[in-house]
Amino acid sequence: MPVIKYTEKELDLLARLMRAEALGEGTLGMLMVGNVVVNRAIANCLTFKNTRTIYDVIYQQGAFTGINSELFFSAATSKEKDLAKRVLNGEYYYPATNALWFYAPTKGSSCVPYWYEQRLSGSYKNHCFYEPYPGICKELH
Repeated sequence: MPVIKYTEKELDLLARLMRAEALGEGTLGMLMVGNVVVNRAIANCLTFKNTRTIYDVIYQQGAFTGINSELFFSAATSKEKDLAKRVLNGEYYYPATNALWFYAPTKGSSCVPYWYEQRLSGSYKNHCFYEPYPGICKELH
């Protein structure tokens, strides 16, 4: 049972975004990016009050640089779609469990303790994940 309703087009969009944002981070990194997208669609807080669908989240202005990548424009593979289905069906991976943001610091840099005034929940390979404080986004905590 999915944690959020989605269309086949949204499944494809999510799979392509996960690839574009985290192909170099491997399967687990791509799943964590998917967690952030799903969390943004679920959370009714902060700058995500009007993002109720996967489409809304992916195309929210300035949300993901991956939508400008060549990796985003090619068709998703069946494996990538399977990964997207896993997060849409509720699989979560720490440190992205409650995360609403992620970024990759420049080479040789480490994660900053706060991003968009929210705390670092942890890192995986070259991605830093950030979650809201408890009580801010009740749908996530």
